[in-house]
Amino acid sequence: MDLTVYTCHIVAVMDFSMSAKAQDYHDRLTDFMTESVFPAEESYHAYRAEAGPDDHTVPPVVEELKKLAKARGLWNLFLPSESGLSNLEYAPLAELTGWSMEIAPEATNCAAPDTGNMETLHLFATEEQRKQWLEPLLAGEIRSAFAMTEPAVASSDARNIETTMLRDGDDYVINGRKWWITGAADPRCKILIVMGRTNPDGPSHRQQSMILVPADTPGVDIQRSLPVFGWQDQHGHCEIVFDNVRVPASNLLDEEGSGFAIAQARLGPGRIHHCMRAIGAAERALALMIDRVQTRIAFGKPLAEQGVVREAIAKSRNEIEQTRLLCHKAAWTIDQQGNKSKDAQLLVAQIKAVAPQMACDVIDRAIQVHGGAGVCDDFPLARLYSWHRAMRLFDGPDEVHMRTIARAELGREKSAMATAASRQSDTAASRQSNPAASRQSETAVTG
Repeated sequence: MDLTVYTCHIVAVMDFSMSAKAQDYHDRLTDFMTESVFPAEESYHAYRAEAGPDDHTVPPVVEELKKLAKARGLWNLFLPSESGLSNLEYAPLAELTGWSMEIAPEATNCAAPDTGNMETLHLFATEEQRKQWLEPLLAGEIRSAFAMTEPAVASSDARNIETTMLRDGDDYVINGRKWWITGAADPRCKILIVMGRTNPDGPSHRQQSMILVPADTPGVDIQRSLPVFGWQDQHGHCEIVFDNVRVPASNLLDEEGSGFAIAQARLGPGRIHHCMRAIGAAERALALMIDRVQTRIAFGKPLAEQGVVREAIAKSRNEIEQTRLLCHKAAWTIDQQGNKSKDAQLLVAQIKAVAPQMACDVIDRAIQVHGGAGVCDDFPLARLYSWHRAMRLFDGPDEVHMRTIARAELGREKSAMATAASRQSDTAASRQSNPAASRQSETAVTG
């Protein structure tokens, strides 16, 4: 699909069609999903049910799938330096993995938070840090976590973070409490990227830094794994206390005061990857909805013949397609301008506000037509809903992204059309505030 955008007499052509390389990956990944991943879901959930919510070991079937994905060249697709894929080329592939969000992203080594951490290490780590942590992450040998959010403050504004990381000779000493630290309960989690204050008295955007903390460092106390709507994630979403945790100063990422900038660089791609997968989850929910309404009889006819059900299907298709186009536009803009450009950051904010809400809406409709079956574990819909409802909070809540979008609109330079429209509005307002003068003006004109 070609979309042409005209701005300030500059013509930019957006081509969202799949390249030959992306199409080849898409075909192979589709086969992997249908032949290997979907059949593995039953084994995955049976293992988790038997192990219980407090056991965070990975079901063996995931490691088997990782070997298959590696052998098929479906590995580290998210990272352009590894796969050679652009963000736009990766988008439909990430969408496919969203069909089986608990298994497929990890099976292809494209699961959060590892993806964001690998990008962070790729961009900001020293050679020694890359060798020690990035290489085993890229190989899928270990897992990692990103420790930023805190229970005591509104962490959507990183300037609020209270955890301290103070220099003491050749070390940094870390004290603080973090929560919703995804992945930290998994026994394979070996490294945490921790954000905290190294200079509490500095400028607001230069107070924070990031540092590498091995998970087995003394003083790292994982207190609990938080459930989401009653479900325990296999990797865990943990509350962690850092009690006088001492790590070498050489573990610092980049330089002191760069934590805020690193967070922005890390979160941009991560946010859009979540959105790509959300589209896939919505597609699966719609597929389940369509299958259900064609076979379920109510009031003497299939649900598919009920007008309200047809409207739910049509709305869902419209919303998925609209979201996909916005997601692809954001990915294309990142490819063209980099994820630090204002255009890219605005589009990422837009898609992050749109995609989780769209997924929640589509999944909710699918739950509704499934009736009681929709809210139990016989279908994946309840789990899909819980994840995407949480997605409206993590990586920045909806309200923060909407604030960004509104601020950009209010600060945008007016186009010629908008300027003309404003003049008309000013004239109308003047007439309303002084009706007598307006009538005299009209009389003079028609005189």
